[in-house]
Amino acid sequence: MAGREIALPDDYQDLLKVLKDRVRNSRAQALRTVNTQLIALYWSIGRDILQRQDVEGWGSGIIARLAEDLRAEFPEMKGLSRSNLFYMRGFAAGWPEPIVQQPVGQLPWGHITVLLDKLETAESRNWYAAAAVEYGWSRNILLNMIMGEAMERTGSAPSNFAQVLPAPGSELAQQAAKDPYNFEFLGLTGEVAERDLEQRLTDRIVETLRELGPGFAFVGRQVHLEVSGDDFYIDLLFFHVEQLRYYVFELKTGRFQPEYAGKLNFYVAVVDDVMKREFHNETVGILICGSKNDHTVRYSLGRSTSPMAVSAYTYEQLPAEDKALLPGEDQLTAALDGLPAD
Repeated sequence: MAGREIALPDDYQDLLKVLKDRVRNSRAQALRTVNTQLIALYWSIGRDILQRQDVEGWGSGIIARLAEDLRAEFPEMKGLSRSNLFYMRGFAAGWPEPIVQQPVGQLPWGHITVLLDKLETAESRNWYAAAAVEYGWSRNILLNMIMGEAMERTGSAPSNFAQVLPAPGSELAQQAAKDPYNFEFLGLTGEVAERDLEQRLTDRIVETLRELGPGFAFVGRQVHLEVSGDDFYIDLLFFHVEQLRYYVFELKTGRFQPEYAGKLNFYVAVVDDVMKREFHNETVGILICGSKNDHTVRYSLGRSTSPMAVSAYTYEQLPAEDKALLPGEDQLTAALDGLPAD
């Protein structure tokens, strides 16, 4: 009867949770399937247009007419505009092989148009497509990663990883070390004190973690180490949840000096001895400084026993006059949202 309390079985809530999760997973799977089919359709349309252009010399007028006829037949579909057909042609040209098994085939269409607009080479497009799939980047994050030259900076820091870490750990650590790190999100200019830089990075920890890359978790700032009564403090300590290792970050706002490597080597050794567990991999140290001479860095790291890398940092990727010409984030979002994201 209405209004009466129903006596529920003891395991009802457990069953309800299982069923809710099953419905959510099924809906997510259905959306992924629809997206995969749509992307395959767009690629096939682009391939056919590309082939006709090569064989029959189709011009832009025929593609415009094709868009009109398709939209007349399928008015409910938003993705059949003239401009989108040109994107489909570029899609097929950029990925000439069927894309079902490729990372790009798992991305929403809005992501793919960003790859086509912003990148020129197959290598860069495939790198960003794979990263976007692996780490679940939104379209705006993908755009930010491209504008920040994430591919070019990833794995480029001079290090001794190959000499002191066994493979594949050495390759994974190298990929986690960027050079330079882009701290533009801090809103800083000119000279700053190391403590101020450290404070800003922890205040903006979400952006800091995004810049460090996937897998990093923040452990602490000014982490205390005691060695037989002597006190030491690590600027920033992170743990990489995929590599199962600590990362010690030391910040220097000036030019790299060889003695910095010795201090970082000491911190890494202490963390390995005091904090590292048996199931953890070796701790890695990364020194981030205002500027560096790579030859001096390599000499300094050559005899170090701890795995370390040295990177520079920057506040801006573009000169101020060039940056002023770029559209703001709101404009970029509005422009991209005008494209079909399905």
